Amino acid sequence: MSEPGRQITGGAGDEGGWWLLPDRLFDGTRWRNGCALHIEAGRITAIIPQGAIPSTQTVVRTALLACPGFVDLQVNGGGGVMFNNDPSPEALAIIGEAHRRLGTTAWLPTFITDTADRLDMAVDAVIATMGRHGVAGMHIEGPHINVARKGTHSAELIRPFDARTMASARRLREAGVPTMLTLAPECVPDGVITELRSMGVVVSAGHTAATGCETEAALEAGVNCFTHLHNAMTPMTSRDPGVVGSALDSAAWCGMIVDGFHVSDATARISLRARKRPDRTFIVSDAMATVGGPDSFVLYRETIRVEGGRLVNRSGSLAGAHVDMARSVARLVRAIGLPLERALAMATSIPADAMGLGHGIGRLEVGGKADLLLLEHDLSVARVFGDGQAL
Repeated sequence: MSEPGRQITGGAGDEGGWWLLPDRLFDGTRWRNGCALHIEAGRITAIIPQGAIPSTQTVVRTALLACPGFVDLQVNGGGGVMFNNDPSPEALAIIGEAHRRLGTTAWLPTFITDTADRLDMAVDAVIATMGRHGVAGMHIEGPHINVARKGTHSAELIRPFDARTMASARRLREAGVPTMLTLAPECVPDGVITELRSMGVVVSAGHTAATGCETEAALEAGVNCFTHLHNAMTPMTSRDPGVVGSALDSAAWCGMIVDGFHVSDATARISLRARKRPDRTFIVSDAMATVGGPDSFVLYRETIRVEGGRLVNRSGSLAGAHVDMARSVARLVRAIGLPLERALAMATSIPADAMGLGHGIGRLEVGGKADLLLLEHDLSVARVFGDGQAL
């Protein structure tokens, strides 16, 4: 039996499996302190009280907190690579490993506004990589968005909804790839949202200048998510709820960036209190190439750099996020004031449920993958396990 601490050597190759005894255990939904996890062949095979484990098997005891690996539904890049710049399986491997080192074990490669041909390449890459390097689906963000709320997206590449994008979504779904598509509902023809939803695509409103009435109509048509709440969308005013107010008052899923730059801590706190369904709000990183990589990169032929902890373009405007999920969880707890269990759920089980990612992703449960983290008391990542192997 190992001593409490950080020397964790157990792995899926141990004959007969091994037991992990953490100081605290969060399974994605609730605390299960005092329990041990049995891990064998990359799966969790039992969760029982620590006092009931057999004395004959390998036991790893640690003073750290165990929780599911993070699930991030908006990852543009990492490790010095942007998916848009290199829509290939090789790029996904680099991005995935960069984020895995930081605690994200399941993620959606996010392809922002670009040409239809490059989107086809990105779809090919995701289908080829699905299930490896943490790739758990795909997020297509644009190009069918409102130029008035384009953010860092290229105005020249924004275009009306077309058959090419519908075909890309259909190809992903036919290959069994969970798919999210961000669009501006006021910019797509009638019937598009309904058709996408009929395929099982998560349709998310984002980069939109819709009114409250237009947003309500989109929700009726099937929109079931909102992309990076508050950012690149119509704010709530005294005379119109806009996209923000409609999102807060809806039962749809909502993603939010909590880096302290995209949304102020006070605004995040108020929004979480105001949501009709707070259990359907999750966090995303919206990470760019600088996460786990150098401090600058090129997007749309423009250099983006880290400045004062945030990513900016040459005009000083925000251009994506330079944050990982662990730092976001810590901010939810320390700056925004959430209980730790709620913050962890917003980074694990809630995003997994939003995408329907299935058994064992975003949760520690019997039969599920042994993708889990050990967190320090300051909530930094001490150790990452993928398929039961310490990485």
